[in-house]
Amino acid sequence: MSDTLNLTLKIWRQKNSTSAGKFETYPLKGISTHMSFLEMMDVLNDQLIKKGDEPVAFDHDCREGICGMCSLYINGRAHGPMEATTTCQLHMRHFEDGETITIEPWRAAAFPVVRDLVVDRSAFDRIMAAGGFISVNTGSAVDANSLPIPKHNADEAMDGATCIGCGACVASCKNASAMLFVSAKVSQLALLPQGQPEKHRRVMNMVAAMDAEAFGNCTNTGACEAECPQEISISHIARLNREFLCANLVK
Repeated sequence: MSDTLNLTLKIWRQKNSTSAGKFETYPLKGISTHMSFLEMMDVLNDQLIKKGDEPVAFDHDCREGICGMCSLYINGRAHGPMEATTTCQLHMRHFEDGETITIEPWRAAAFPVVRDLVVDRSAFDRIMAAGGFISVNTGSAVDANSLPIPKHNADEAMDGATCIGCGACVASCKNASAMLFVSAKVSQLALLPQGQPEKHRRVMNMVAAMDAEAFGNCTNTGACEAECPQEISISHIARLNREFLCANLVK
């Protein structure tokens, strides 16, 4: 088997949020199977720059599967064909020689395209600012054993905390719903003692912020869970619904 690939890339190019976009086709030869997907994009951009063409704009930061910036829709799937894998963790050995790879930005009204493959995900930041925090007096850390937490609760809270805010759940949902993201953040704090004093206000504010950003409704198709690179369970959505119902009953 050859260690190099010859590929055809169909990439969405869009100058800015107000201009019309279209797919552009780029042949790419001699790509090492050991490269990551983003390294392959770097090679393409290097070739474009050398020819005097505009490079393809795409988001990236840590390239370690932590930051969630590498949000690309690859061959019809968020982050590409591999499960529990961010785009920066995807390697070219998972593609075939001669393959055509279609690369798009997230498609959601709440994530407007900034340029090419870059979208504005600041809607997530505004949701977090609405309630994804706890208000406590700062000072020295309390002893770890002073607040005993059942292991099941700690595990569930950690599951929610692993969300990297990449937006794959929104991109993969037919309704562009942000319920998995919001539920992970609400669930993370709802399960811990530190999050109890503000739990009702938190869920009300975060759901209101989500609705204000024009995300769609959840219809429980499960696409968000299937495409989440952190494999966050949709059971968190059930917890969000319970928290929201309780908050409405006591307000």
